[in-house]
Amino acid sequence: MRQPSGKGTPKSRVAALAAPGTQSRFFAFLGDGDSMRAKCVRSVILMLLLCLAREASGRPPAPQNTPQSSPPNAPQQATPAQTLAQGQGSVKISLDDAIQMALQHNHNLLAARSNIQQSQAEEITANLRPNPVLMGDSEYLPIFQPNQFTLNYLDNSAEFDLGLSYLFERGRKRQHRLQAAQDATAVTRSQVADNERSLTFDVAQLFTNVEQAESTLELAEDDLKGFQNTVDISQARYNAGDISLDDLLKIKIQMLQFQTDVSQARLARVQGLSDLRQQLGYESVPADYDVEGSFDYQPLKGNAEDFQAKALQDRPDLRAAQQGITAANSQYELQKAIGKRDVTGQIDYSHIGDVNTVSLFGQIELPIFTRNQGEIARTRYAIDQAQEQEKFTNGQVLTDVRDAYENLHTNDEIVTLYRTGYLDQAQQDRDISQYAYQRGAASLLDYLDAERSYRATQLAYRQALASYLLSLEQLREAVGTRSLQ
Repeated sequence: MRQPSGKGTPKSRVAALAAPGTQSRFFAFLGDGDSMRAKCVRSVILMLLLCLAREASGRPPAPQNTPQSSPPNAPQQATPAQTLAQGQGSVKISLDDAIQMALQHNHNLLAARSNIQQSQAEEITANLRPNPVLMGDSEYLPIFQPNQFTLNYLDNSAEFDLGLSYLFERGRKRQHRLQAAQDATAVTRSQVADNERSLTFDVAQLFTNVEQAESTLELAEDDLKGFQNTVDISQARYNAGDISLDDLLKIKIQMLQFQTDVSQARLARVQGLSDLRQQLGYESVPADYDVEGSFDYQPLKGNAEDFQAKALQDRPDLRAAQQGITAANSQYELQKAIGKRDVTGQIDYSHIGDVNTVSLFGQIELPIFTRNQGEIARTRYAIDQAQEQEKFTNGQVLTDVRDAYENLHTNDEIVTLYRTGYLDQAQQDRDISQYAYQRGAASLLDYLDAERSYRATQLAYRQALASYLLSLEQLREAVGTRSLQ
């Protein structure tokens, strides 16, 4: 039978090797102690054994400066957008902050702004002059008689021509092209500004939806907390024999509605924040951001006529329509200039034998049949089209302001009704019914009916307030500015 080897762990073997008795037997094995070589060997081995003993005792090894490879499941380095989202933590933004962030980071708007740069690049193209044309030719070269290919033959018998031509544009075509391109850029700028106006309204609308969701969530949580107190009191009354089991179960079943209201309000808040983040630029805000603001009534003074007059000055879509008339006139003038024929001038140098000559040429197309009549007529009709579009846009601006003002006025009346009495009445009715029911002076049905009326009134008020704030933002969009005073 094989005997066990008796080998221990690596630490036990190292400790045994570093033991004093083991060291003495090992040094005796090395040989004579008077030998210099043996002394050096013993010193080195002693240092090695001390290091091994220290490692066996459990001391951690000294830190090294060599780079360590990352484990396979180590987290990867965050991107700049993720670093921003993680570093900022919970960020709260106001409505003005949200609008500024959207104007700076919204990808659709940034894509629309590139149209301005493209139009500016077209201005460069429109302002370019035509390039001169360099021409050259050689004749009577003895390609098929190579033996005659001499300098004397090339100087006396071959012909060489070198010419330069240039197109002289008539009718100030380049100036008209540049003016048409600049007018088109102006229209593009106004159209981009109108995109900014629409984006501002979208952000304000989403921001108001989030505020409404948070206000509704706060109301639902307060109602749930208050009704939980009622359930606890009803349980105590049931234990005392004051109410029946049926009344207690009805109270507990009603708890489901309050819990459902909380869940729906939380969902509306999360979805509202997600939609708002998309408009702000998904990478510009962290995932756990929130909004801050006053979800409250904001009175506005002014009449529809003043707002309409201001809109006629500030609406960028109306400005774009007006600039469209100017751009149409520029295109008309350009097409008339294109109808004028250009002149091509050319100068040639010729070497024929021992004769050197210079020739001048000029050519112009005779405008007998084609004088660009079709494009001139088309751009003339385009002017009429632009004028009609400007008139329609002008009327649309006035209509938008009138509709937004009337909508704001109606919502203002509704909110005022709630604020001047109905909110307080619903609160008092609920409090009285709750107080009476908890003391046995009112029936369960009366209390539940008062609770439902209070909750419905509060939700209706928040909906009316949100409609009022949205109509206020709609009026700002219709006027074309956020400053309505």
